[in-house]
Amino acid sequence: MNQVKLLAKRIENYFDRLWPIPRSITGDGYKRSLDILSELVPFEQLKFETGKQVLDWTVPKEWVIRDAYIITPDGHKIADFKENNLHIIGYSTPFEGEIDKAKLEEHLYSLPEQSDAIPYVTSYYAKQWGFSISHNERDSLPEGKYKIVIDSEFINGEVIVGETLLPGESEYEILFSSYLCHPSMANNELSGPLVLSFLYEQISQMKNRHFTYRFVILPETIGTISFLSIRGNHLKDKLIAGYHITCIGDAAPFTYKKSREGNTYADIAALKVLEKHPDSRIIPFTPATGSDERQYCSPGFNLPMGSLMRSMYTTFPEYHTSLDNKDFLNFEKMVEAVNTYAEIARELDSYQIYENLEPYGEPQLGKRGLYRNLSVKNTNKGEAAMWWLLNMCDRKNDIKMISEMSELPESLLITVAERLKDSGLLRKI
Repeated sequence: MNQVKLLAKRIENYFDRLWPIPRSITGDGYKRSLDILSELVPFEQLKFETGKQVLDWTVPKEWVIRDAYIITPDGHKIADFKENNLHIIGYSTPFEGEIDKAKLEEHLYSLPEQSDAIPYVTSYYAKQWGFSISHNERDSLPEGKYKIVIDSEFINGEVIVGETLLPGESEYEILFSSYLCHPSMANNELSGPLVLSFLYEQISQMKNRHFTYRFVILPETIGTISFLSIRGNHLKDKLIAGYHITCIGDAAPFTYKKSREGNTYADIAALKVLEKHPDSRIIPFTPATGSDERQYCSPGFNLPMGSLMRSMYTTFPEYHTSLDNKDFLNFEKMVEAVNTYAEIARELDSYQIYENLEPYGEPQLGKRGLYRNLSVKNTNKGEAAMWWLLNMCDRKNDIKMISEMSELPESLLITVAERLKDSGLLRKI
C-alpha cells in the first residue's frame, strides 16, 4: 500500500471513531472528540466558564443531552436521538408530555426539497425544543396524540479551545484553525479538524522552521470569539498568515477564500501553491456567508486569514443535512488537502520579511555610515536597495516581492537588509 493510501486509511480510522459522537458547542461530546484528536496533536485546553464575558458575547450554559424521541399514536418510536443525533435540535430544552399532531408540527423541521434528508438545526441562544426528520416521514405522520421525550438539562460548564504551538526561529506566527462542534457532519465538520491534525504531523517534521506555528480547534463562533478575547491582540501583532480549515473532505476542486485585505501573505502563498491546481476556484472575502474567518477578519482584528476548502459551505446540497456523511468524503483527497496545506506552509516559511524600525520619514543614513558624504548625480544599486528596503519593509512585502518591484537581485537586497539590520534600522521577522 502506498503512502497516500496509508495516510488515507489513518484519517478514515479517526473519522470512524469521531463520527457517532453527539457534539455541540459545549459538553461531553465535544470533550471526547477533542481528546481523540489530542492523540495526534498535544492540545492544551483553554477554558471559558459559563457566564464569562468574551468580547460582545457571554459563554452559555453547557447542554447535556441523554435521550430524545417521539412515540407516534400507533406506538412507533421515531426521531430517535440514539439512532441519529441530528434528530434533536441542538440545545433543545427538556420536555416530556403528550401533544397532538398540530402542536407537534410547530416543533418539527424537515426539507421539502430534499425529502429523504434530515436537516441539521440548532438553537443555542433561544430556549426552545424541536426535532428534525425527513420530509417523507413527516408527510406520513397520522393524526392523534404523540408522546415527546427530551431528556436534557443545562448546567454551568465551559467552552473549551484546544491550542498548541510548534516553535520556530521567529516569534512571528502562522495559524491554522478549525471547529469541532457539529454532530454527524462529515465535510462540514470532521474534514477540517482531521486535516488540521494530520497537517500538524507534517509541520512538526519540518526542519529549521522559520516561523512559529499555532494550531487551534474550537467550537464555531463562540469558541473563536472566546479565543480572540485572549489571543486577539497578540495575533494582531505577531500573525503573518493564517487559515481557517473547513469543508475540505470531498472530491471537488479546491476553493480558496481570500482574507479581508485580499493581498496578505496568506493569500499570496495560497495562490502560488494553487497554480499547480488550475481547476481551483478563487473567491474574495465576504462576510455575508462564512465560518470562523468572519471572526478572525472582523474589522477590529482584521487578521490575515484565508480559507482553503473544496465544496464550500452552503454551496453543496448535502450541507447541513444527514446527506453530508461518510459517503460524501474522499479520504485520498483529504490527504491531498493535508499535503497542499503543508506546501503552503513551506512557501510561507521561505519568505524573508524585514520591518523598518524608523518608518516615519527617511532615517538619516549618513550618521550611521550607510550613505556617502557628498551627493552626486547617480545612485548606485546598493543605495537603491536601501531606499527600496526602507520604503517597502512594512511587514507586507518580503524580499522576493521587493526584488520583483525593484528589479534588484534578491542576493543584493538580503545583503543590504542585513547591513540595515545591524545598524538598527530593520529587524528580521
